[in-house]
Amino acid sequence: MRKSVIIGSRGSRLALVQAESILAQLREANPHLKLSISKIATEGDKNRHLPLGQMAGVGIFVKELETALLDGRIDIAVHSLKDMPTEVGEGLSLAAVTSRLDPRDVLVSRAGKLAELAPGLRIGTSSLRRAAQLVAYRPDLKVCSLRGNVNTRLQKALSGELDGVILAAAALIRLGWEDRISEYLPLEHFLPPAGQGALGIEIRADDEETGGLVSSLNHPPTRQSVNAERTFIGVLGGGCHAPIGALGTVNDNALNLTGMVADVDDKKALHASEEGDSRDPKQVGIRLAQKMLEMGAAKIIAGGLK
Repeated sequence: MRKSVIIGSRGSRLALVQAESILAQLREANPHLKLSISKIATEGDKNRHLPLGQMAGVGIFVKELETALLDGRIDIAVHSLKDMPTEVGEGLSLAAVTSRLDPRDVLVSRAGKLAELAPGLRIGTSSLRRAAQLVAYRPDLKVCSLRGNVNTRLQKALSGELDGVILAAAALIRLGWEDRISEYLPLEHFLPPAGQGALGIEIRADDEETGGLVSSLNHPPTRQSVNAERTFIGVLGGGCHAPIGALGTVNDNALNLTGMVADVDDKKALHASEEGDSRDPKQVGIRLAQKMLEMGAAKIIAGGLK
């Protein structure tokens, strides 16, 4: 029987809060285990100046954690699921997906709600998807590229350096900063990236013992939803930083999946939905992707990633 488990995490305050929540759940269920957290810097953490859309490759917040898993330096990697590539690396397994918190994006601003902001005000975001949806909704606002951890980005708005920033609701909820939220942005205009609000628990594919330990963390309705979302993104050929959004919701055995592809140049966004059996979420994702490809999504994605 295993006596110790090392949990790998990025070193940001949010990432450590997430890893500590997983550690606490594992400790409660397995009091005999020695549990610890190992902080690992990723490429995305090291390079905080280049916009995310301009950084090469996929998994810039994930790769180093996966390498540590394969090397045996850690036993579990805790990721924000939205940062994970749609294809899990060879020799690895996405062993659990946690119950999702609020998947919406939010605005933090001292100037009011998004619809009320004066033309020309500056709104910061680190996401091409958020920027494209903001331009489609409020083309009269100025989008400012923004990097850094959640606290750094938050302070840009609270200090007045920017007029507002768009962040993930789940990040502020996990950090206990819900009182800083000015507005939860409507899903019809701001669809989140695949997996936003959920954590992905990754292990070595052949590590059955650890797989058993983390199985209790898996939340089936969330996993079904994000499986559909990630399949949709994968079929479209967009990475986690492409101007694509997706959100699945499960009700009994019914899965509804909504997708969005933003056109940065034309300042508009395509939306479509698909329904199906929650027990076969990948098929729902495939059907929605095919529907949006017929609507011209591939051309929009290629243009948005130039």
